[in-house]
Amino acid sequence: MPPRSLERTRLELAEFLRRHRERLTPADAGLPSGGRRRTPGLRREEVAALAGVGLTWYTWLEQGREIGVSEDFLLRLAKVLKLDDAECCHLFVLAHRRPPPAEAYQWDAVSPLVQKLMNEIENRPAYALNLRWDVIAWNPTADRLFGFSQKETSDRNLLRMVFSDPELRRRLPAWRDEAPGFVEALRHDLALVPEDPIMLQLIEELEKLSPDFRGWWSQRQDNRPVRGPNTIAEETSVRQFDQEIMTIDEHRHLRMVVLFETIGTDT
Repeated sequence: MPPRSLERTRLELAEFLRRHRERLTPADAGLPSGGRRRTPGLRREEVAALAGVGLTWYTWLEQGREIGVSEDFLLRLAKVLKLDDAECCHLFVLAHRRPPPAEAYQWDAVSPLVQKLMNEIENRPAYALNLRWDVIAWNPTADRLFGFSQKETSDRNLLRMVFSDPELRRRLPAWRDEAPGFVEALRHDLALVPEDPIMLQLIEELEKLSPDFRGWWSQRQDNRPVRGPNTIAEETSVRQFDQEIMTIDEHRHLRMVVLFETIGTDT
């Protein structure tokens, strides 16, 4: 691998900006489509206007030229490009700026139609995750099962819950069989953003919180990836589920997990 340098980082920043600009449609940015386009995504002049900078200046930035950027501009640009907080942090790192505090990020959210869909699946638990396994939306059935609404926003991370919440751990009788599948799914997610500092920070935190996670993470195993518990104990029964995972926003890596109950056993 070639040594990391300011020039190489500027080229990575240029590629990062082009890739994220080209994945957006005018509709994503609230702009009229204007008919067919010769190239995919937003135009440079559209991004520049939405971010409040001149076209020439933004073009130089996307060409990898050596220009300075402010934290305020990077936050505006992150919102224009619809970056999630991990991608926003990566943008700051590429621009050689200190990532902003977590409260500066926009917490991921699903669209109103996705929330409506989850609410209409009222007989099945359904919840939405971002790439870092933050639970960003759920229906009332999932809330009754997991108690998402009773937790602070920063505590609604499914991996932290299953590896460090003793109350939830008590309700997962098949935890030791299922938890390696959570680790395998996280390994797949990290492969999408292998140098993302937020993902790496989450993994480091989980390794400190759970010796079990640390052991499974350090040894590659052949486990089926799963994105949540399939066996959950309630007061009078143990409920077992199959899960279906659907991508609801491929650019922001948002997924919806729907649980289908297969069996309930009295206890």
